Amino acid sequence: MDLLEKVSTNCYRVARQGAMKAEARVYLNPALFREFREDQALKQLMDAAALPGVQDPVIGMPDIHSGFGLPIGGVLAVDAEHGVVSAGAVGMDINCGVRLLSTNLEASDLDKPKLRGLIEAIAKRVPSGLGRAGKNAPLIKAHFRDYVEKGAPFLLEQGFGRPEDINFIEEGGRLSGADIRSLSREAVKRGDQLSTIGGGNHFIELGYVHSIYDGEMSRRLNLAEGSLTVLIHTGSRGFGHQICTDFTTSMRKTAAAMKLELPSPGLAAAPIQSAEGKRYLEAMACAVNFAFCNRQWITDDIRHAFSEVLGGKSNDYGLDLVYDLAHNIAKFEQIGKRKLLIHRKGATRALPAGHPDNPAVYRDCGHPILIPGSMGAASFVIRARPPVEKTYYSVNHGAGRLLSRKAARRDIQPLQLKEALGDVLVLGRNLNAYLEEAPQAYKDILAVVETFAEIGFTGKIARLMPLAVIKGKGDE
Repeated sequence: MDLLEKVSTNCYRVARQGAMKAEARVYLNPALFREFREDQALKQLMDAAALPGVQDPVIGMPDIHSGFGLPIGGVLAVDAEHGVVSAGAVGMDINCGVRLLSTNLEASDLDKPKLRGLIEAIAKRVPSGLGRAGKNAPLIKAHFRDYVEKGAPFLLEQGFGRPEDINFIEEGGRLSGADIRSLSREAVKRGDQLSTIGGGNHFIELGYVHSIYDGEMSRRLNLAEGSLTVLIHTGSRGFGHQICTDFTTSMRKTAAAMKLELPSPGLAAAPIQSAEGKRYLEAMACAVNFAFCNRQWITDDIRHAFSEVLGGKSNDYGLDLVYDLAHNIAKFEQIGKRKLLIHRKGATRALPAGHPDNPAVYRDCGHPILIPGSMGAASFVIRARPPVEKTYYSVNHGAGRLLSRKAARRDIQPLQLKEALGDVLVLGRNLNAYLEEAPQAYKDILAVVETFAEIGFTGKIARLMPLAVIKGKGDE
């Protein structure tokens, strides 16, 4: 805490010191600042600020907490020609991300038995839990290369979704440059988890629009007060985890051979223009595309589940894709006159109205940004404002952990979790399995969202509240 110096409203910095080539900036509102105890996360930002080619500043989001290498809620920009790429600055779950579906259903028209029927029908189609494989293994094996190199557009060619879905996915559902030849055998072996959500903080949530802050934008997104919504939060599963593991190991060896000093083992890195750096970007793009396919396949399964339980066709209920965006990713982007490689780990790209990299359907208003909460807590839909350029067009990706998983299991009792959930349905009866994901284990999501809203970086569109949640056991 002594390292933080206030710069402006909700903005603090860690001045350059030691090996740092850039300063670090952390965004916290007064409530978050009073509770801030993330010394390890600050140390990780300072380490990142010592990497070759780093740009000033390295950014910590309001939901920042310590992770592997770069903290979760960290943004690192490096020069595209002379900088390095770090597997640890992207993270284990490459393209962990979130997608929102709108519906034309009134949430109040669905009683508890109907909600339970829906989440049970979804869970039957979408396996959850650590290590769970997808149910379509032969199809995945037959088309694996196409999934990882071509992404969601190829899945749509196979009929998994609606043609218009592709217009509402970051990067059009495909990050270019993917090359299956850059993957290890073990990574390919672990690529059997399409249409699965895994464990940890991943979920499928049926909720409803609780509050509207921006009426015009809410109408644009088909988010009406009281309407049912669906949130999907998952990523590249064991496939992306293996890629990060493989390249963290190989990058350490490459750095040693090139006499490249690394600030920490978790920030193993290689020059972007080196063979190792290019190979990582090709493999990472495979995981990004895999995750886009994962969420697209889950969407198709959810639509079929609605038809099964409620009758008719899925179109009868809307179930339109509002947006799908990535959390853990590295992408080349133009920031002002600089071409940079932006590492976002537990951070979300945030483009304001008029930015040319917005998807065409949202060019005039800026794409919606989805900030999921923990089970039992609110989620938010927000939009970016022009000042967000100061964070390399990035905002937070969720609430951020307040307690470690171990501390949550130790300090939170099942009864406390039950009380926090209230009437929210959680698939499965044993709450002990979900203690680490209790709302009490996370920061106040409203304080996190307000941190950027109060300084004009973002504007709130809508607040969502959960009704029924599917979560998998195990820590990913």
